[in-house]
Amino acid sequence: MRTITNEEQYRRMVETPVQKAVISLAIPTTISQLVTVIYNTADTYFVAQIGTSAAAAVGVVFSLMSLIQAAGFGLGMGASSLISRQLGAKQTEEANKIGSSAFFAAVICGTLLMAGGLLSLNHLMRLLGATRTVLPYACSYGFIILLGAPFMCSAFVLNNILRAEGQASLAMWGLCTGGILNMILDPILIWGFKMGISGAALATVLSQLVSFSILLSFFVRKKTIVQLDMRYISRRKHTYMTIIRSGVPTICRQGLGSVASAALNMQASVFGDAALAAMTIANKIYMLVRNLVIGIGQGLQPVAGYNYGAGRKKRVRGAFWFASLLGTAICVAAAGLLFIAAPDVLAWFRHDDSEVIRLGAKALRISCIVMPFLAYSTYVNQIYQCLGFSRPATFLASCRQGIFFIPLVIVLPLFSGFLGVQLSQPAADFCTFLISVPFQIRFFRKHLSETQKEEDKRRKQRENMAS
Repeated sequence: MRTITNEEQYRRMVETPVQKAVISLAIPTTISQLVTVIYNTADTYFVAQIGTSAAAAVGVVFSLMSLIQAAGFGLGMGASSLISRQLGAKQTEEANKIGSSAFFAAVICGTLLMAGGLLSLNHLMRLLGATRTVLPYACSYGFIILLGAPFMCSAFVLNNILRAEGQASLAMWGLCTGGILNMILDPILIWGFKMGISGAALATVLSQLVSFSILLSFFVRKKTIVQLDMRYISRRKHTYMTIIRSGVPTICRQGLGSVASAALNMQASVFGDAALAAMTIANKIYMLVRNLVIGIGQGLQPVAGYNYGAGRKKRVRGAFWFASLLGTAICVAAAGLLFIAAPDVLAWFRHDDSEVIRLGAKALRISCIVMPFLAYSTYVNQIYQCLGFSRPATFLASCRQGIFFIPLVIVLPLFSGFLGVQLSQPAADFCTFLISVPFQIRFFRKHLSETQKEEDKRRKQRENMAS
């Protein structure tokens, strides 16, 4: 595999038609997201065969994994936002410093999360919504997941650096290999080695370790534009604060996702283990579509970042609208299919529990109603973040899982019982869409509208290149 140069990648990102550029990056990122959610769903499927309480435990530990992801993705997305703009401005040395510093910070952060979680495991699982019957399964699963926290955090950073420099295919190989391995190991460890739910957790950690090793190997073998090296690790507080500030929207999104998941678990558990298992499974299926949308957005982000750094605002606008149309079309198709097949999809997980099927199918169908609005609001948030507008990006990132969801999941069940639990996330998604519209309009008018002088400069550059 030939190593692409920074100049070649620059020309590819700022000169290739935006539709082609977005799709070329969105295909591997979407495949990566799809494989990730498939192996997470497969994990839920295999664990669900153990029992309803075990299936509910996956939902509890998912909140813990969201915390780990908040740290890893926050550092990774913060670094990638900066790196893509630095590479667009041809500041490779600065990109190396940001990437190396973010990777070092992820190793430290993952280690601290592991230590803190292991020291307070029982209390943490209860805090995340585990009932008395679910707690033993949640502790067994969570203990092993925590052991893999340093590798998970670091892999998220490596993955996002590769995407930031437009090397989405390399990132895909790392994630997909680990994901496929997870699906193979699940039944072997759960039943073959009779490890039960601990086997599912071990399969996840081993697959994450493999993904981490593959991703790191690309940097070690100098297959990347950004180079990781001890000499590039910054000793200045400002560097880390800049990375964290750029990653705050992701930290809020993932961190509030963990809080929201815990709140949902606690509200659902009031109605029994079947209700908790139903919401866990329905959310996993919904995440399949959401991850497809995010995959397309991860194809949009480096294209937008490179072109914004290069002053090509029109291409940023074009990339946003193309991604929004593509993502919305996928959401509409998925919503129609899942609405019709909801009971059959739930039965695939828990065919012998009619109550889980009934409650989960209804929750999934309600989610399908608002699914077509998902892509647009996601990309409005992503365009703010990848172009470095941290404050509005943080606000938008906080809407879906925090500002709207948490009050809704607390208040709605008081009036509607379990229906209120089922309605809370779709209602939050729709409110997030409504508030994204004025943010998008204002952002395009203020930051992505070229003056006549800028347009003339762009035209002269194209004419000079053609001659």
